[in-house]
Amino acid sequence: MPRGARFTHAVVVACVIVFLWEIATMGSGILTGNVTIGQIDNAGALVPALVQQGEWWRIVTSAFLHASILHIGLNMYSLWILGRFIEPILGTPRTAFVYTLSLIASGLGVTYLSFGNLLDPTLGASGAIFGIFGALFAIGLRNGPAGLQLVRANLGILLLNLIFTFSFPGISKQAHVAGLLTGFLATLAIYRPLRPVRAHVTDAMTGEALESTLEEAEPHHPR
Repeated sequence: MPRGARFTHAVVVACVIVFLWEIATMGSGILTGNVTIGQIDNAGALVPALVQQGEWWRIVTSAFLHASILHIGLNMYSLWILGRFIEPILGTPRTAFVYTLSLIASGLGVTYLSFGNLLDPTLGASGAIFGIFGALFAIGLRNGPAGLQLVRANLGILLLNLIFTFSFPGISKQAHVAGLLTGFLATLAIYRPLRPVRAHVTDAMTGEALESTLEEAEPHHPR
């Protein structure tokens, strides 16, 4: 893990530890998703009806639970790839902020937009990970022409993910879309790239005006 990606590393480790706990408490069936809805609910999955009745903690706990080894493998691989790119750019505090805000927003999306499916459990980190994906596009838009190349390079991946989201049952459309939009908007609000500035310099021997280009420090944002 590159330096500056400590939060990403911590989330991956936390999710793996929670999955080991799932194996210990639910049995090896969780490796292939062969567990009951009751077991998933008891572990802390997001059940909209229960959250609306006051069990708000499920929004957080559900984001660390996964339904199979394939589920956690895909999610942690995606987070690893995105996080080690995004976190060195945003910094650890702001990455944690975007991830957490996207996690909450995706949970609220599931809670209040799951019309007619209020008893279906949802679990997994993908809503928050989509928030980090949204951050990538916000960073690209903030970085001018070079950033637009980043946007174009990843647009196909985004579209493919959205096609999967809306094509396959069992994938939470509400969580993915809410997380993506929240991560994008949050990053757009808090991120400003380094910008070149010109410093006026005079040659001490000749008095001739010289030009020098320096990197402007990124504006300070409360963290």
